[in-house]
Amino acid sequence: MSKRFDFTWLFPLPRVHTGLLLGNGRLGAMIWGENQVLRITLGRADWWDHRGGKSWTAEMNYHDIRRCLENQDVQGIQRLFAEPTDGGPSHPTLIPVGRFEVEFASDARLIKGVLDRFRALILIDVEYRGQTHQLELEMCMDLPLMRVRVPGPLEGYQIRALPVYETAGEHLKKRGIEPPTPIQSEGVCGFTQTLPQDPSLTAIAKRVGDHLWICATLEQEQSPLAGREVLDESVFAFSRQWWKQYWAQTPKIDLPNEKLQFLYDYGVYKFAGLTCPMGAPAGLQGPWIEDYTTPPWSGDYHFNINVQMCYGPAYPTGHLTHLKPLFDLIESWMPQLREHARLFIGIDDGVMLPHSVDDRCRINGSFWTGTVDHGCTAWVGKMMYDYWQFGGADDEWARNVMYPFLKATMRVYESMLERDGDRFVLPVSVSPEYRGASMNAWGKNASFQLACIHMLCEWLIELSSRFGDNPNPIWAEVLERLPRACVEDGKICLWQGTPLEESHRHHSHLAGITPFDVIDPRDPEWEPVVKRSFAEWIMRGMGLWSGWCMSWAVQLHTRVGNADISELLVEIWERVFTNQGHGTLHDCEFPGFTLIGSGPTSRLPNRHEIMQMDAGMGMVNAIVDMLCYRQRDMHYFFRGCPNHWPSVTFEGIHVGRGFVVSGRRRGGEGQVDIRSIKGGVFRYVDFSGQSHQVTFKPGESQTVRL
Repeated sequence: MSKRFDFTWLFPLPRVHTGLLLGNGRLGAMIWGENQVLRITLGRADWWDHRGGKSWTAEMNYHDIRRCLENQDVQGIQRLFAEPTDGGPSHPTLIPVGRFEVEFASDARLIKGVLDRFRALILIDVEYRGQTHQLELEMCMDLPLMRVRVPGPLEGYQIRALPVYETAGEHLKKRGIEPPTPIQSEGVCGFTQTLPQDPSLTAIAKRVGDHLWICATLEQEQSPLAGREVLDESVFAFSRQWWKQYWAQTPKIDLPNEKLQFLYDYGVYKFAGLTCPMGAPAGLQGPWIEDYTTPPWSGDYHFNINVQMCYGPAYPTGHLTHLKPLFDLIESWMPQLREHARLFIGIDDGVMLPHSVDDRCRINGSFWTGTVDHGCTAWVGKMMYDYWQFGGADDEWARNVMYPFLKATMRVYESMLERDGDRFVLPVSVSPEYRGASMNAWGKNASFQLACIHMLCEWLIELSSRFGDNPNPIWAEVLERLPRACVEDGKICLWQGTPLEESHRHHSHLAGITPFDVIDPRDPEWEPVVKRSFAEWIMRGMGLWSGWCMSWAVQLHTRVGNADISELLVEIWERVFTNQGHGTLHDCEFPGFTLIGSGPTSRLPNRHEIMQMDAGMGMVNAIVDMLCYRQRDMHYFFRGCPNHWPSVTFEGIHVGRGFVVSGRRRGGEGQVDIRSIKGGVFRYVDFSGQSHQVTFKPGESQTVRL
């Protein structure tokens, strides 16, 4: 297997999101700078100003929403979803921390930074008086603490604390936040920033010998620096062992395309810092919050694709423990989710999750289509189901947590469905972000929602049998009498009467193919429909695509065997939607490819970057999909790998239901080693398109040729 260990960044790194990353799921550091100044921007994934946002109200009910939509009552729908008017902030948000600046002698120069991903260690070369000296930067995985080792010739540096009030004070002032209290003493600098109703944060940098120790703690936490006169590297013993185990478990791949190889390797490294099980649940940016503004979309939890992308790598890599903080958070919201369903549709046994919320499940914004998009709840149910069947939880958790969640999610759909002769119809439905929040952003039988419903019914019938429960008869009836997608003129539509009309970033009408896996492109009934739908989708182009939608497009193309475009789309994404420091962007890096973030002739002057983690994590999954994926319980190998690749190898990829696979392809020949943890039947398709199945005993391994 390939041994590509280190990644290099060349200074200057002029912006926050061009920096090298360290993170433990709670505390994040972005290391950037130029000339003799090294900047360390800190963020916390759990430091919220919780004021603002809204709760679900009795006015936000299905009957009144439907009445407003059918009557084109714009003011009515705006009134139902109005934001608070109490004079306070309109929405909760994560709060940036600020940064520390380390300034060396005026004739010193930062040259390059090297990331040793296996040790999560950053080495920075500093040129000073004809010699090159090396800084070491490392972060604890179990404490909000990092260290910078500064070699002797550079120890005359100055350290400055820049709280976010100095770099983005206007944003804090608008929220009524007071200036911080500085901390300054011999060898120590920092600040304490208070918030009106939430815990304060204290950030400190402390010199001890040849080390600079940096921490950022909330007021209820014990500071790692408190009461310690002597600090040594023994505090990193746990972290170093943690990283060793993390990489030992991570699947290894060897690709002939160096760009894709880097995106996988660096992506899996970032996944650890984004979702570390000792940290906070990951939102749009995880712990890497810029220090020049409050984060876009508050850095919150978007459940109409973004959270799902952020956590996607947990499944094929087998790092399932990384999902637990998210599931614990959602479980803590269950009383609110039940109340949402009661207020929305009038039932006591449903759950409903809005698309954009803070960590207390307060609704962010007045985007009515996102609030009522029940696919968000179903997609979280899919995350739970996959967590169980990939081996992250036992049957007891599935029976007591996941299965009830899926049933409660389906209860909302059951209450919305209506009978139309011998068929079911979903009279009011949305497709994520299509037509925004306009009055025509809805219709009957949205394909996205139909796919969610079929997915739920299939699983509920399976699980009721497994757990000895009586299946609700409506589940089987829905599978028979509700279409899997809204098909008109032989193509999959957004909803009834609305074909794909534009280049759209959310490929939601094709979600039945992936991620919800209720439409098999090889099924003779669906194959011509999928071909026509892809032709329409391709014709509409990419001119309104954002960064995170590119990986979804790769997965779609892989599932119909378009390997060359799968590779090309990853390369385009890397060029267009990442910056010079490999930061993953929502908007384009430069104009000309898409109108998301730029006009056709814009030079994007002084535009702030919108960094989100979803696209980078989505690309990890998309690259794994190119090697192997499962569709309708059938496994496909190397289907996204172009024929011009001379060889490709992977080892230890998890595909669910207790199977772990390793494979290699050279020329037109390939083979796969299959290991079964629990035993069972493994189905796969060979290179000629023939289907096969192999039966395994628990713990057994077999090799198949493709």
